[in-house]
Amino acid sequence: MNSFQQNFDERQRPGFNEANSLAWRGRFPRNEIISLLDVNRPFNLAESTSQDLTVGELLDLAGLDRIRELKLGYGTSAGSLALREAIAEGCGVPTEQIITTQGTALGLFLLAFEVCRSGDEAVLATPCFPPSRDCLLGAGVEVREIKLSFENGYRLDLDLDRIDASLSSKTKLVSLASPQNPAGVQTSRADIEKLLAVMERRSPEAILFVDETYREAAYGDDAVADSFAALDARIVTGASVSKALGAPGLRTGWLTVADADLRARLTVARMNTVISGSVLDETLATVLLRHREGVLAPRRRLLAGALRELAHWCESERERVEWVRPDAGALCCVRLRSEAFDEAAVSRFWDLLPAHDLQLASGAWFGESSRVFRLGFGYLPPARLGAALSALSSALDATIA
Repeated sequence: MNSFQQNFDERQRPGFNEANSLAWRGRFPRNEIISLLDVNRPFNLAESTSQDLTVGELLDLAGLDRIRELKLGYGTSAGSLALREAIAEGCGVPTEQIITTQGTALGLFLLAFEVCRSGDEAVLATPCFPPSRDCLLGAGVEVREIKLSFENGYRLDLDLDRIDASLSSKTKLVSLASPQNPAGVQTSRADIEKLLAVMERRSPEAILFVDETYREAAYGDDAVADSFAALDARIVTGASVSKALGAPGLRTGWLTVADADLRARLTVARMNTVISGSVLDETLATVLLRHREGVLAPRRRLLAGALRELAHWCESERERVEWVRPDAGALCCVRLRSEAFDEAAVSRFWDLLPAHDLQLASGAWFGESSRVFRLGFGYLPPARLGAALSALSSALDATIA
């Protein structure tokens, strides 16, 4: 095992605390989810994307026959018109309401940086994708977290009273994901409408950001939830081609922004940070989105099969683990049962994963307990998922041996 791998194995342990080991001075808090960019074990159940799309698969799509003629100059500050048209079609909003970004996280950072000033607050539903919290902190915003619970299935409707209590005139941004990361649980239209009503009463100047990155990663023939982009002018949504479409390497995401003044400010903010997107990435993403249904359909069938296999595994392991069944996305939350694993056993479990070639995403990374882990069931090929789940059972055996 090389030194980097040893260092990664130590850092991925839920008890590891970067702040205690180093005098961390970054504006952005360090979170060990960054390790997933550097290590990819044979049984990677940590990744939440669908299987990676290949360049060859993308180039086979119609519309790229003149790619060799593409000039690699600057793009536009709001994103290419063709890309914004393709995004707008999927979100059900006018093209002018779209701003492209280098991934959803950058969009949220720019949004927080622009709408919040010193002393302002953001309310964030957790557990969440770490950059969803940390980019707010990096932008200098005071964050008030609403911790949704495993016991309640991470349902927003059961915590609306706590959200009400957390809102104030200082609140300028409320942020949540639907489907959530790490749980894959969706928020209903009715609950979003209730939340908007609470915001109108308690924080009338606040914007609601909804991260919809996993929205189109439905299962089989399940209906895809409508985007919240057109529901209310106070809503800004974000998404990307990274998760459902399996193209995180294109680094192409977007915001839907109904308010023209805010849209103009965000466009200027983007110009002053990244100037524009990559014209090559945006061209490829445009073609991908124009063929979204042809790309998504087989992926949804694979996700449906993988979810059935995972459900069977969770049932077979019900004496040792429990889970929250997801509504969409290639991810879910699994928890080690307290009656089967004491705290020492939880620590042993994480220590044993490398020996079983396993990779999981610790709940601690997302603001949950280390007893919880995010399990990604769409990244591995179907032929390897069963072997990975068997390896996970073996790790559970070894933990309590």
